[in-house]
Amino acid sequence: MVDQNERNRLLAEEFRAHGGQVDEENFRGAALLLLTTKGRKSGKTFTNPMRFLPDGDRFIVFASHQGADTDPDWCKNLLAAGVATVEVGEDHFEATAHVLEGDERDQLYRRQAALHPVFDDYENRTSRRIPVIALERIAVG
Repeated sequence: MVDQNERNRLLAEEFRAHGGQVDEENFRGAALLLLTTKGRKSGKTFTNPMRFLPDGDRFIVFASHQGADTDPDWCKNLLAAGVATVEVGEDHFEATAHVLEGDERDQLYRRQAALHPVFDDYENRTSRRIPVIALERIAVG
């Protein structure tokens, strides 16, 4: 069995080789991005493929951790740093991260769950409030 870091590495390679598309069942046909964060403890970089929801100029990601009772490490790393590298299709940029709250958070989570009902399952599996994070491109120049 392939560990999670190796799986992510293979998915990132496929993503980059095919203009942002991968053939894995969990991601097939979904809006997908690669999020690269720096480990808050190790200082190493980690790249995670994940579904996202486009929202104007923002890219919305969901720290579902498949309904686990803790936030995923990528979320902890992202929030500790406040910035990350994002790849969408063949576009590659730095972005800031902002946790969304209240009605805005709830509306975006509901939109994602309407597109991908598994997000309802994730929410029902945990007592924690799943973080919804807006990634915004850092202007260069």
